[in-house]
Amino acid sequence: MLGFSLSLPLTKVAVEDLDPVFVGLGRALAAGVLAGLYLLAVRASLPTRRQAARLGLVSLGVVFGFPLFTALALQDLPSAHSAVIVGLLPAATAIAAVSRAGERPSLRFWLAAGAGLAAVLAFAAVEGAGAPRAADLYVLAAVALAALGYAEGGALSRELGGPRVISWALVLSVPLLLPVVWLGAAGASFDAGASAWASFAYLSLVSMFLGFFAWYRGLALGGVARIGQVQLLQPLLTLAWSALLLGERFGVLTVAIAVVVLVSVVATQRAAVTRAAPASPPVLSGASARAPSAPA
Repeated sequence: MLGFSLSLPLTKVAVEDLDPVFVGLGRALAAGVLAGLYLLAVRASLPTRRQAARLGLVSLGVVFGFPLFTALALQDLPSAHSAVIVGLLPAATAIAAVSRAGERPSLRFWLAAGAGLAAVLAFAAVEGAGAPRAADLYVLAAVALAALGYAEGGALSRELGGPRVISWALVLSVPLLLPVVWLGAAGASFDAGASAWASFAYLSLVSMFLGFFAWYRGLALGGVARIGQVQLLQPLLTLAWSALLLGERFGVLTVAIAVVVLVSVVATQRAAVTRAAPASPPVLSGASARAPSAPA
């Protein structure tokens, strides 16, 4: 979350000088090159067809959806305003975990997660994020798609491991990214300052690649719904980075709400979350089905 918390402020810095489509998807293309080198270095096996289909959902959420829609939104929205809506991401991830990761959070979990979500939204509202506007729909779309990508990627990491999930998702996206980034870059000005390019480099290396090594590993180990609630810290961290990098201010209220969020996160970690039992293996046919069972 520490690495991801810089994504919105640095995207805001980048889109001030660079085309938003280039920022949103160009960073994924750059990360795709790094991912390809990583997969070659570890001699990763090709994913199965079923895994490739699931990797497609990961790509839709975290390679295309969240980066592109947040970059488009941050042309008009301040970073702090976007952090308000991103506060919905933990709840959205928990909902996605029910359908995509086979998890069943308890009532205590939902109550704790709801309390943390309410605290984050109330905090951002009091801080004056502003009235809703059209660009908010971009952030809502980003949240919905990121939740899908987090839940699917976290579940798939139990099979492939976090680094290979994000790496394959990036590499499989390259054929689609190339023409889109090319068109987005056509006619765009690249006469940007050092801060914009440094932000783009961070988004490519950390937000789009290395950050997912730890994130998907955590989701796989601790469960998508439960670990996903750690994202409640992200809006607060984002506001803190916005204050340091963009000159925004916050006061005692930030500390108070941070304590409430921390309590909520601790409560979700202790609440029960069960996983649906895996489906029974299919009945074999032919010689395998006629083979006698091993003696007890």
